[in-house]
Amino acid sequence: MDFTHFFMTWIDLRLLALVGAGTFAGIYIGAIPGLSVTMAVSILISFTFGWEMYDALALMIGIYMGGVYGGSRTAILLNIPGAPSAIATALDGYPLAKKGLAGEAIGLSTTMSALGGLIGIAVLGFAAPAVSEFAIRFQPRDYMLLAILGILLVGSLSGESLIKGVFAGALGLTIGCVGLDPLTAQERFTFGYIELWGGISFVAVMIGLFGVSEALMQLKHINTPAVKQKITRVIPSWKSVLKFLPLSVQTSLIGVIIGALPGTGGDIAALMSYDHAKRVTKNPEVPFGQGARAGLVAPETANNAAVGGAFIPMLTLGIPGDSVTAIIIGAMFIHGLNPGPMLMIERPEMFWFILGALVLATVFMLIFGLTGIRIFVKVVELPRAMLFPLILLLSIIGAFAVNNALTDVYWMLGFGVLGYFMKLYGYQLGPVILGVILSRLIDDNWRRAIISEREDLGRLFHGIFTSPLSLVLFMAVVAIFFTSTPLWPMLKNKLRKAAAKKDA
Repeated sequence: MDFTHFFMTWIDLRLLALVGAGTFAGIYIGAIPGLSVTMAVSILISFTFGWEMYDALALMIGIYMGGVYGGSRTAILLNIPGAPSAIATALDGYPLAKKGLAGEAIGLSTTMSALGGLIGIAVLGFAAPAVSEFAIRFQPRDYMLLAILGILLVGSLSGESLIKGVFAGALGLTIGCVGLDPLTAQERFTFGYIELWGGISFVAVMIGLFGVSEALMQLKHINTPAVKQKITRVIPSWKSVLKFLPLSVQTSLIGVIIGALPGTGGDIAALMSYDHAKRVTKNPEVPFGQGARAGLVAPETANNAAVGGAFIPMLTLGIPGDSVTAIIIGAMFIHGLNPGPMLMIERPEMFWFILGALVLATVFMLIFGLTGIRIFVKVVELPRAMLFPLILLLSIIGAFAVNNALTDVYWMLGFGVLGYFMKLYGYQLGPVILGVILSRLIDDNWRRAIISEREDLGRLFHGIFTSPLSLVLFMAVVAIFFTSTPLWPMLKNKLRKAAAKKDA
């Protein structure tokens, strides 16, 4: 281990300040819907073009780590995820805030985010070659199966009705297909409107479904006094941390593996980890979706662990794990570096510098995340007549900021009304967003998979059943689908009764 370069950002005051400033800015950029980390890092390239290489990387890494965590703030307080990776956080974080436990929820999410981030960095440091070798084995059919696996999470996000969850997921897939076909450039679901050629921004969909619909739902409670938040203890107790430690380690490993797969990222990792938490948590204090702390811990550890995972293929293979690492690769090329296998041989000090900067950014994230909570939670204590216009204002700004287009604002308002009626009739909104996010992954990799097999469906299935990795993913798809249907509880009851008769 190169201690000199690992601690370079810790002992050089300029680099220390840049990582700290980046992390602080990233937290608040990530908290504002529509202002993504990808956008912030891409803008930074033009500003840091003439900087020293270490300075530019230190600032970018700080913004990256802080931004991934920052999305949880508005997800917990306002039910508006600041980023797609915070969608699962809102499912139990917002109910905790409605109970007056916003301070505890933010404190727990911050601590577990830092823990997940450190686990992801540890895997990056000690097992990068092994994980990258595993990730490179994924073929297009494997990415397709992984995305289908994600869609089947509607079983855990759809409440009591699987049919409603499947409908919501299918609606999301349909919305994600709007625009020009990426392979043939044919129009899909555009109805002749040029404005739809570029598709519908998933950020506008997300903000509308979560933010605007919640404001509309709460209009009938406009005169209800705001819930007073209990800020007696922000830092979670050791007992609480130890209680969730096994789950945190499991979901962090999920985050690292998903993050190391090019084109996936923390949003899929968070949703899969939330599903995993629902399956392994035997007796949650309250049902998931009503303020279960395990439902807050799982996605927050996973999406921060995915940061370390995303750096693995970038540093070892030169393949970006997500959109942010793709931009960082561009920045490294600009500064004369060549990310990939030769980087570890020619410039090993860069690997340790990035590792040290990630650890420092995680420490800053913990410090900044746990300070200022008492002021921040005052947002949810505002009178409802002031809070709801604030939510709508943030939603409009967030939707407009993505493409600087009023069209996105109209879509956001339209999906807000749709979300209101979906909530009214018992449809969950999570599967819709999940469908929109995963539609491109399924579409692109289905095309690649079937083209690589010369458009022969039989060869595709033969490849699935003869590849150990594909077979495991396929069996996982079948298992999750079966356990999400009413047949699974019926089978479990029959087996339980048969076992009881045998014992008697």
